[in-house]
Amino acid sequence: MSGRAQLMWDEAVTGYDFGPGHPMDPVRLALTMRLVEAFGLDRELDVVSAKSAGESTLRLVHRADYVEAVRRVSADPKSADGSYGLGTEDDPAFAGMHEASALIAGQSVGAAETVWRGEARHAVNFSGGLHHAMPGSAAGFCIYNDASLAVARLLELGAERIAYVDVDVHHGDGVQAAFWDDPRVLTISIHEHPRTLFPQTGWPEETGGPDAAGGAVNVALPAGTGDAGWLRAFHAVVPELLEAFRPQVLVTQHGADTHFEDPLAHLAVSLDAQRMVAEACHRLAHEHAEGRWVALGGGGYAVVDVVPRAWTHLVGIAAGRPIPPESEVPEDWRHQVYARARQLAPVRMTDGRRVAWRDWEESGYDPADRLDQAIRATRTAVFPAHGLLP
Repeated sequence: MSGRAQLMWDEAVTGYDFGPGHPMDPVRLALTMRLVEAFGLDRELDVVSAKSAGESTLRLVHRADYVEAVRRVSADPKSADGSYGLGTEDDPAFAGMHEASALIAGQSVGAAETVWRGEARHAVNFSGGLHHAMPGSAAGFCIYNDASLAVARLLELGAERIAYVDVDVHHGDGVQAAFWDDPRVLTISIHEHPRTLFPQTGWPEETGGPDAAGGAVNVALPAGTGDAGWLRAFHAVVPELLEAFRPQVLVTQHGADTHFEDPLAHLAVSLDAQRMVAEACHRLAHEHAEGRWVALGGGGYAVVDVVPRAWTHLVGIAAGRPIPPESEVPEDWRHQVYARARQLAPVRMTDGRRVAWRDWEESGYDPADRLDQAIRATRTAVFPAHGLLP
């Protein structure tokens, strides 16, 4: 296995563009890649582009009629009428929709193939992580579910146990749905509570189908949860489950919309905590999956201040050259930000937070604490199915 990581990148992924005013501004992808280059990380790993996902690959998850509908709307956006979730406020139709979506999916599938075949230990596709798309419909800014497709491709290649960990602020509903009754896939989603945020799913009682009891894991965090609570929840649930499940590959989704500046959600997590979770995922991949790690992007709508820094940290961790949080953001990149977005860019790769959390095993359960109630609900719902104490 190569010691170098791979970064999946094709400039054409910025064609995934729902139009002016839409929160999913593709500038976040371009600015992330430019920041990766400004730090020289593109020289620390192999930057490659995979081919677009073809029909047979898309059909691993998506229905044929849905793929055909995407193709049709892609060729004639004016034909979109809201059917299949296309042409809605969340997912407006645009010319080339199929091509851009299939290209992003292809990067995630390519990342999975690279890692499984041992061509690289880690692979990152920050343009991916579009976890809301369902087999037969678009949803939540997502057309093709590249995360599900990556997992499905790993299964096709012979993987028998895959763990998917999703730390986006929104529930990873599309991936959960795709593998709801598949005991070979463990999906873990840590997200804002469905009472207060789209897609209104991801309750702790959602634990998998009859043939995969405990295969779906959901930690529903109270709105306002900050660094200490977010990290407490992650470490109280994820490591024990991965140790019990023994995945051969770890696939992670790193939506940056948990951040306190994100305009579409209500958590209060800092860039510094996000970086710590990326580091934890890297470590857990080595501890439980022989280092096989596929890392994806996801949501994130503070497109200048947060997303590029969060995902550049992710790339640096995967490349084996983590960026110290106190590092100054390169001046040339700040000029590019102003030229493209007419915004002042952040100056350092940190929010200046000193992050710490109380370990669940050491501090115990506080029944009066809403966060602990959420963690306890998840552990009670799924831990016994894995032979663990709740």
